[in-house]
Amino acid sequence: MGSASWSIPALADEVSAIRNEAIEFARGEGVPDPPLEELRLAISEAVTNAVVHAFRRQDLPGTVTVTVDVTVHEFVEAVVRDDGIGMSARTDSPGLGLGLGLIASVADTVEHRAPADGVGFELYMRFRLDGRAS
Repeated sequence: MGSASWSIPALADEVSAIRNEAIEFARGEGVPDPPLEELRLAISEAVTNAVVHAFRRQDLPGTVTVTVDVTVHEFVEAVVRDDGIGMSARTDSPGLGLGLGLIASVADTVEHRAPADGVGFELYMRFRLDGRAS
């Protein structure tokens, strides 16, 4: 199966475009529903979190990258990466604080990790293609 990656400036009006590209790619690779709608929700929440939280100490927006990998008849995996400060607890959060919990409720696996180059933050999400929990 395939893999693809897209990058956007970390701006709110860019979220739907990258989400739609990722979902169209996954659909084209044969990802069924479920988990296609769960993937859509998780990517949207993860990219929105990056836009809202990862660049709050910068004057200019950074970059958010989404990578989707589809393995043969097993999983669709998505990584949302920012090159900012990632997410951390904040008392002035403009959101409701539900994004990561929502992602965890729809994905089979969720991992928060530092990228290999040490810059930014990655959120790894995996969804089984057969609908069974992993």
